[in-house]
Amino acid sequence: MGVRAPVVVGRDHEIGIIERALGEVAKGRGQVVLLTGEAGIGKSRLAAHATDLAYGAELSIMRGRGSAVGRTVPFRALSEALLSLQRLGTHVDVEQLGAYRPELARLNPDWGTPSEVAASGSLMVLAEGVLRLTELVGRHAGCAVVLDDLQYVDPDTLAVLEYVIDNIEHQPTLLLCTIRDDDADTVEFARTAGRRSAATVVPLRRLTPGDVSALGAVCLGGAGQSLPSAATDLLWTGSMGLPFLVEELLDEIVTEGRLVRDEDGWRMVDSFPDPPSAFVEGIDARLGRLSAQAREFVSVAAVLGQRFPLVIVQEVTGFEYRTLLRHLHGDVVANMVAPDDHTPDWYLFTHALVVDAVLALLAEETRVDLARRAADAVEKLNSDVPGDWCHLCARLREAAGQFTEAGQLYARAGRRALAQGAAQSAVTLLDRSLDLLVHDPANRASALESQLLALTEAGQVDRALAVGARFDEFGSGLDRIHRVRLHTQLAWAANLAGRTEGGLDQVRIARALLGPDPDDEHVAPIDVVAAHLELDRATPGRLEVAEAMALRAATVAERIPLPIIACQAWQLLGALARRHDPARATAYLEKSRVFAIAHDLPIWEIHALVRLGLDDALRAGDIDRLEQARELASRIGAVIARYQSEVNISLQLILRGEFTAARNLIDNVSAAAARLGLLEIRQFMLVARAVLAGHQCDRAELESAQRELAGQGGDQTQYVPRLHGLGAAFCSLLQEDREQANADLATALATEEANPTTFHLSGRHGLALLLRALDGTLDWAEYVEVSASPAAGMRWDRHFALLAAAVLTGRRGDPEQALAWLERGQEAGELYPVARHLGLRLVGEAAAQDGWGEPDRWLRTAEQYFHDAGIRAVPGACRALLRRMGVRVTQRRSGTKDVPDDLRAVGVTGREYEVLLLLGARLANNEIAVRLHLSRRTVEKHVSSLMAKTGATNRVQLGKLTAGDAR
Repeated sequence: MGVRAPVVVGRDHEIGIIERALGEVAKGRGQVVLLTGEAGIGKSRLAAHATDLAYGAELSIMRGRGSAVGRTVPFRALSEALLSLQRLGTHVDVEQLGAYRPELARLNPDWGTPSEVAASGSLMVLAEGVLRLTELVGRHAGCAVVLDDLQYVDPDTLAVLEYVIDNIEHQPTLLLCTIRDDDADTVEFARTAGRRSAATVVPLRRLTPGDVSALGAVCLGGAGQSLPSAATDLLWTGSMGLPFLVEELLDEIVTEGRLVRDEDGWRMVDSFPDPPSAFVEGIDARLGRLSAQAREFVSVAAVLGQRFPLVIVQEVTGFEYRTLLRHLHGDVVANMVAPDDHTPDWYLFTHALVVDAVLALLAEETRVDLARRAADAVEKLNSDVPGDWCHLCARLREAAGQFTEAGQLYARAGRRALAQGAAQSAVTLLDRSLDLLVHDPANRASALESQLLALTEAGQVDRALAVGARFDEFGSGLDRIHRVRLHTQLAWAANLAGRTEGGLDQVRIARALLGPDPDDEHVAPIDVVAAHLELDRATPGRLEVAEAMALRAATVAERIPLPIIACQAWQLLGALARRHDPARATAYLEKSRVFAIAHDLPIWEIHALVRLGLDDALRAGDIDRLEQARELASRIGAVIARYQSEVNISLQLILRGEFTAARNLIDNVSAAAARLGLLEIRQFMLVARAVLAGHQCDRAELESAQRELAGQGGDQTQYVPRLHGLGAAFCSLLQEDREQANADLATALATEEANPTTFHLSGRHGLALLLRALDGTLDWAEYVEVSASPAAGMRWDRHFALLAAAVLTGRRGDPEQALAWLERGQEAGELYPVARHLGLRLVGEAAAQDGWGEPDRWLRTAEQYFHDAGIRAVPGACRALLRRMGVRVTQRRSGTKDVPDDLRAVGVTGREYEVLLLLGARLANNEIAVRLHLSRRTVEKHVSSLMAKTGATNRVQLGKLTAGDAR
């Protein structure tokens, strides 16, 4: 008779929580309720009741369910929730979603073009899109998102939900999810949300005996009904308070005629001296009432899983479609199986326990045979086993004991997931593949190669490197070439992680395995990895060695072809060629990009875009292509490519003077790199942090970053040119310490000369030229020679080089040409405000001495800029120069705000505080006078005044007052 309760029983407390949550939603405050509990506890029933309450409150409804086929199906529950809007007739003006519409088109194909649907995007962007969709859908009365069986969703869906949970509170949305408590990961997800007060976690407990009795009465006709004590005892004993089992057992005893109704009410026919049969026996009894055909139908369906397609059941059983429908509509089967509202011609068992019971009743050989036949049917009807079919077929092959075939299918599904950008799902699938391919060394090695790439792209570099320990598991079953490929892939992972020595060890192993006369196609992949690793070695001629290996690999890879190897090689050649032939470097990179597009290699297309974006940034200061590369990398989950683009973006932000944005990016990437073990990315960001500190005139922070970088270990030579030429030298100039700036540049250029790198902007072709022009150690002939170098075309360097030409030309007595050089320099420096104004300060001094241009206007402009920027020394120098020129300068008193409260309280002025800081740095009076452009006598007066005001008796005591603040 299909006994089911029409209302929820025994959940007054939980319903109260839901009603209060709906009340908060009505006030515009988003709520998250997570219902947890064991299978059959009534989570879905309570979620359905919550949906009715939300519907009654006129909220828009979105419903979805985790897929029992496998939790590695990306975003299935979210897709169902979006599609439910259309089924319920909710109109959504998707154009209001703006840039988030293409992202959501991945979940609802009707909302985008085929290319948008096929694209994979950033999880964060997708999550924000889901959040904005719920806000749009619920803009009138609110929105309720109900997701059942969260234990079956993939890790990427959980990541989206975590973002939604953390950002839902300011919009009228209720997110309600059900979670089976036997899944540790999902339960921890819920507990974590609860601990940070982002969600209300509601654990559902088993019903009390009184609730069981009430539930049974409601099932049999209403609250006015009562059950015999024997029936209540039977239900409690058989169910132990599990609502699903209460209904199942009650349905069983009513159907069997053991609980009957007469004029006096319900009564038990027999006293049942023994407890009722276990749940499996109850299902067995049900199946016993079916025909042989119907039992076969249920058995095949159970083998397919809780959710199954009717077409596969038809293929396995050979039954006509009308026969299958007749069985589905029969009383017994209809009470166990219902249509899946989300997908036509798919059905689902009413509970996973029913599936478990049916499978338990099948003989092992029958289960294996049915699983094999079902897998054959899936592959017959879906030759390429796309999407969900691949997961289903893999599970069936595994259940049939066909572990090799199952492992290959899991590997295929993993590669597809990686292509979609679901890197973590790919790792999970490939893990399962590796576990099953124990007796198939060749395919297992191929899966391990894919796993290394998936782990690397997912940012799990430490785990990727640890995979090397598993190589011995293959033993003699793995041929030499497969072993070479594995060691080569491991070397690449080490290269991306900045583990140079470990990578070189893998290269040596791979070459040794190839032997003395290897084929070109096997050497090329090793050469390209070895060339990348060579760049990080402090050995003479390493750039030339790397370039030769990369060119050899590119030539072979293009001929065979080996698309990935060709892309890697051309991109490296682009980086290496830039120092002596920028045009050829760009050509190499464009060739790599075209090759990637032609061979459908989106990750390598993005890597090419990163390097082309760096080209744009260095030549013209344009970061648009770097931003594009970052966005595309985020979309497909290419973690390394994304961080490489952000390394370059952060440096450009520093040069542009966008210090807050640069700091945020550096902090975010540094934290991620540290967490994921990406040593090289971490080191790059420490260099960026040091450069940022230098451009903010923060010597202490610069030195702190340098110390932290040194503590990372390994050879740091490649970073010295930027640390000193772009960071420390710039800081020294902002401190008006020209001598130290020259020393910093000398260190940078000497190191670069001894150990050339693929990095640029050390100052050789820019800042060093300007300082030498100012000092009189650069003549025009040498200037022309250095400026003609192919490496001199970088916009940052060009700005300083043009100013150097202005100084040299002005000194030669050609004011018009000098002014023309200056104007060109200012135009080149337009993107770089700090450098541009520093150039005005430096050239202004030379122009005043040599009598050309408008040095007073330039110095005033620089003084105003650096005063507003809070940098002390440069404005003071500008004012001093203006006074020497006879220009009246109004003394700025605003510097007093920089004086600490305790010193300001005793009357210390801004200028006195500048002197005090330099005393803390242990400078003598004459040195302070030079630094602040004061006379020595004025400095002595300031020192005497400071002693009188602070009570200090000597210079040492004065210096201690601010020693920690000295820059």
